[in-house]
Amino acid sequence: MTAKRPKKAVPTATKKVAARRQSNALAKASDFAALVERVVAIVEEARSRVVRTVNSEMVLSNWHIGREIVEYVQRGEERAAYGEEVIEDLSRQLGERVGRGYSARNLWHFRDFFLTYRDRPPLIRADGFRTSLVQNSKSLEAAKILHEAGAEFALGFSNRLAWSHYRALLKVPDPAARAFYEIEAERENWSVPHLERQIFSALHLRLLKSGNKEGVMELARKGQTVERPSDLIKSPLILDFLGLADRHGYRESDLETAIINKLSQFLLELGKGFAFVARQKRITFDDDHLFIDLVFYNILLKCYLLIDLKIGKLSHQDVGQMDSYVRIFDAHERAPGDGPTIGLILCAEENHTIARYSVLAEHKQLFAAKYLTYLPTEEELRRELERDRRLAEAIVEEAPRKEKATKSKRTLRAKGRKK
Repeated sequence: MTAKRPKKAVPTATKKVAARRQSNALAKASDFAALVERVVAIVEEARSRVVRTVNSEMVLSNWHIGREIVEYVQRGEERAAYGEEVIEDLSRQLGERVGRGYSARNLWHFRDFFLTYRDRPPLIRADGFRTSLVQNSKSLEAAKILHEAGAEFALGFSNRLAWSHYRALLKVPDPAARAFYEIEAERENWSVPHLERQIFSALHLRLLKSGNKEGVMELARKGQTVERPSDLIKSPLILDFLGLADRHGYRESDLETAIINKLSQFLLELGKGFAFVARQKRITFDDDHLFIDLVFYNILLKCYLLIDLKIGKLSHQDVGQMDSYVRIFDAHERAPGDGPTIGLILCAEENHTIARYSVLAEHKQLFAAKYLTYLPTEEELRRELERDRRLAEAIVEEAPRKEKATKSKRTLRAKGRKK
């Protein structure tokens, strides 16, 4: 048998050199991967800027075309029949000269766009961004007028909103509501379908806590502001996207599963700043295990939101159960720096008596809201809100009487003790 040759020992220095080379190779690969990511980010940002620029130019050009049509046709007067002829002829000429996209229908939209926003200066709001249309356009006296509704947008149009966004906004007849949707669409980067859904579901009405002019104008100037728990709660919640409208006899577990399956859409409907935390969250109190249907966290108020789903009418037991959930959750799950936990009972049918004569009327962290599995009409929503407003007014009126009665009882007890 041939004896095996002993393996030569690799010098330590050689090992170090090999390790260093391997390390350098890994570092180069890591640096190259980082380079790729940076270049991709630059390209994507550039493409995004190009899209925004194209959208902005389209919005401005359509505003200017609308102005030209109005100034030519109307000359300060209403001449509808003549206007129809001019727009039809203009559409044919533009089709021959510049191509598609200028149908008579579109030209009417441009006209309506100018008439709706005729008091807006024809420019796009963006730092360091001015288009050729802005430089070449003449100033308008009307541009100096600031409407009470939508004063936030007195400086022009948003470079985040495309022409299709403004087409959707043209369908909102009320200036205050239109200003609200424009603010929210820009601020929350809404897609056109989501903007249309919020318009059709009358989001501005569902957020209104009162019907007074001040509340309406506050939404028109600032959009939805979140400063306290009640600012997050809208009622009713429109859950038509769950596909439960045509189903009879569904259970609470079916509702919960449908929400989880359409979680991204539910978060959009729920409102601003929510992140999903848990489903059927277990909390233990003594030897009892309680399960909360859905738990979310709101990054704006820095607090948890507990949701209890009910397919029937709101009951005293529901309110008491949610009160317990919130108290136990605050005691055992709330972390330092978190705000007080919010409890929301989401029910198919409200109970105004219970809402008025339970802790819901006084507790600033407990709420009940109705959900609808179909898209209601604006008239239906107005009736819902009118009932809520009457309930809120009754609670406000009753509070001083309760306080006065409590003080009287305390005074009588104090006098009894003195005797």
